[in-house]
Amino acid sequence: MDAMILAAGLGTRLRPLTDRIPKALVPVAGIPVLERNARRLVAAGADRLVINVHPFAEAIRAHVAALGAYGVDVRICHEVEAPLETGGGLLAARPAFRAREPFFVHNADIYTDLDLVALYAAHARSEALATLATMERPSTRGLLFDDHGLLGHANDERGTSVQVRTPQGPVQRLAFACVHVIEPAFFDQITEQGRFGIFEPYLRLAAVGARILPHRVDGCTWVDIGRPDQLAHADALAGAGPASP
Repeated sequence: MDAMILAAGLGTRLRPLTDRIPKALVPVAGIPVLERNARRLVAAGADRLVINVHPFAEAIRAHVAALGAYGVDVRICHEVEAPLETGGGLLAARPAFRAREPFFVHNADIYTDLDLVALYAAHARSEALATLATMERPSTRGLLFDDHGLLGHANDERGTSVQVRTPQGPVQRLAFACVHVIEPAFFDQITEQGRFGIFEPYLRLAAVGARILPHRVDGCTWVDIGRPDQLAHADALAGAGPASP
């Protein structure tokens, strides 16, 4: 099983901490969030990790090497000029994938205990192109799903709501938990190039009938550590009190 960790973000909202270290190596209760998520993916069955990097690439390489690559095969994909975002980063990393089985894509900058094994099993039972971990939580951005799967998205800050096809049954809005399981065939269906978000091809393919399904992970611990207050919250949940850069 392959798994990709998206670790190329600049972490601008965490400055000045991320002026010294990459966001992926920000500690939660003393353990870099990259290490936490890498070990969880390995425990869920991943035996190859693909990690994309941009700022502080050598620091991440050194971290991975110092920990014995978490006991698995690790491939580092350096986005040299600029981060390619979630979709562009995945496409650029394609040569590092074995493309035999469905694979995880996991943001580096979340602290969570969501059940990765259950997510993978739910995908395996479906005929979906991708399965997205989703939950009900307050968020200014949401994904729209109907009985067939992904239907569109909404952005409260922009006052927009987009549906890419006619709904089939009731429409529900869910927040994305930043973890997916994706079929290798997805690579061959990406026509976008350069820098782009993964929801660009997802929505384009959903418009013509591709099934991209939600998997509910309500009730799990989940924190986006993009801001100092969120990092402090994750650190408190992990039992260490205030974060220590």
